[in-house]
Amino acid sequence: MNEKSANAKVGPVLLFDGECGLCNRVVRLLLRLDRSGGLRFAPLQGPAAQEFLRTHGLPTADFDSLVFVPDWARRSTPEFKLRTDGAMAALRVCGGAGRALAGVLGIFPAAWRDAGYRLVARWRYEIIGAWRACPLPRPEWVARFLE
Repeated sequence: MNEKSANAKVGPVLLFDGECGLCNRVVRLLLRLDRSGGLRFAPLQGPAAQEFLRTHGLPTADFDSLVFVPDWARRSTPEFKLRTDGAMAALRVCGGAGRALAGVLGIFPAAWRDAGYRLVARWRYEIIGAWRACPLPRPEWVARFLE
């Protein structure tokens, strides 16, 4: 097993829509906020995420929700968070400003947060568009993606 795959199998992983421009910008923000490098990422369209979705009975073709998996090494257990709960969990892993932002979001009831999330998810391609692949600005970030 190479170093990238060994590192990617431990710790929290955020599954996101790899074709969404807004989602990829959020991932890049999380990469900047997570100075310890503990959070990993995988596109929902990829094989690792698809296997996780199938295992837990989640939709495999609907990419309107991000999925936070607290410990990828224990991904067979049904522990995951969706939508804003997942985003807040990812922000907490980042620490610092991420933890503060999660605290601010936590002030609002989950139903309100998720209603806003669904509204943005519905219009995100019209607002931001699809993601045009481009190299990551920092080479060390590559190891933080499962695929």
